[in-house]
Amino acid sequence: MSASITNESSRINLRTSADAKAMIERAAALMGTTVSGFMLQNAYEAARRVVSDYDTLMLTQRDFEAFASSVEKPPKPKAALRKLMARR
Repeated sequence: MSASITNESSRINLRTSADAKAMIERAAALMGTTVSGFMLQNAYEAARRVVSDYDTLMLTQRDFEAFASSVEKPPKPKAALRKLMARR
């Protein structure tokens, strides 16, 4: 487990069914770790995936090229945009 996710000063408590607890205990034993270590590592990895999926924008090659083109050569501002930007 990464030292960056080991933090013994914070707690997370949860309740589960007896079946789920037994499965988690078995998995932890098979991995040679504690239940807490097993749960922390797996919850942390799942959380990183969720955050990464939320923070990542995937584009097709065509969409990326259209985006890059519009950034490199933006259209000239129309009168309405110039008027809006002139407001204070």
